[in-house]
Amino acid sequence: MDVTKHRLFCLYSTKRRNFMNKMFFSVLTLMLSFNVFCQSDTIDLFIKSKMNERNIPGLQLAIVKNNKIIKSGNYGIANIEDSIRVDSKTTFAINSMTKAFTGVAVMQLLEEGKISLEKPVSAYLDSLPDNWKSVTIKQLLTHTSGLPDMMDYNAKIVANWEQVQKLPLLFKPNEDFQYNQTNYTLIGKIINKLSGKNFEEFIQERQLKPISATRTIESGFGHYQSVIPHSARGYTYFVNGSLTHVYEEFPPEFRTAAGMSSTAIELANWYIALQNKTLLKKPNSLSILWTPAILNNGETKGFNKAINGYAIGTPIMVKSNKKNIIASIGGGRSAALTFLDKGVTIVVLTNLQGAFPERFIGEMLKLIN
Repeated sequence: MDVTKHRLFCLYSTKRRNFMNKMFFSVLTLMLSFNVFCQSDTIDLFIKSKMNERNIPGLQLAIVKNNKIIKSGNYGIANIEDSIRVDSKTTFAINSMTKAFTGVAVMQLLEEGKISLEKPVSAYLDSLPDNWKSVTIKQLLTHTSGLPDMMDYNAKIVANWEQVQKLPLLFKPNEDFQYNQTNYTLIGKIINKLSGKNFEEFIQERQLKPISATRTIESGFGHYQSVIPHSARGYTYFVNGSLTHVYEEFPPEFRTAAGMSSTAIELANWYIALQNKTLLKKPNSLSILWTPAILNNGETKGFNKAINGYAIGTPIMVKSNKKNIIASIGGGRSAALTFLDKGVTIVVLTNLQGAFPERFIGEMLKLIN
């Protein structure tokens, strides 16, 4: 090939590459737009605006009203690297929303007479430090135990099981609230002992199989450690301000605290089953489950002024008008809010740590007929 032909060939190749790149990003934009606007109702438009505002790559939505799913949607990209968009079978890591399943597991054992919320942990587990023995099951579940934490706020393990037992209490039981993964490690040990099954088996048999939550079962409890087919990758801007991958390690003993992956529709079906007495049978069980802990000073306490209470496995937005909101949240990326007075549950799952959907879910209420 002579020099002139070579230059022409290179020019053609460059133009072709540029054209193909433009075509790729045009197709990607079209995928995003079509995925969101295929049903261009007000809720879809609202979700799209929040995704743009918060730079959320992918999102799933399910809305329950009066125990029926009235709206679901799949928006954006599950895997940016491969331009794979979110669909109804995409699973999302739900992080600490897992604790809601743990809370229900304890309530199921309570209904069977196998456990009491007011009994000390020492009634069920041996070989505990002396200053742990009087802590009650309820105090573990509501993070009012005062036990030292095995994990810090950056999801880094700072003490193993042997080490944490040598640390002092953070405060006397029921004197304060401190979100704590050690609490749910103990709860996991108790569930295993009383049920004769490991935590994953118990949740699958007692909560997931009854609602045919196939994708949640298939995803297992491996969180980011496992290769989960058809799952959304996790992203964050927290590391250096640019979009990066997020990875959090939750060993098996922490799976009661975090580790599950699910879809918005399957979580919506779980909330329906919870409220129609499929999962909990007794009339007062749901009330016990969703009543925030009262500290010794007579107050409730939670993460902040908005989420200012914590019940059995679930944060609570305690309202002065007694219209409390059940606010299961996970990893700053996923949330399910139940508005008891409206008969509405809204589930929003995202693949962005830092999306904080619990902060905008309430705005959707006025869009629901």
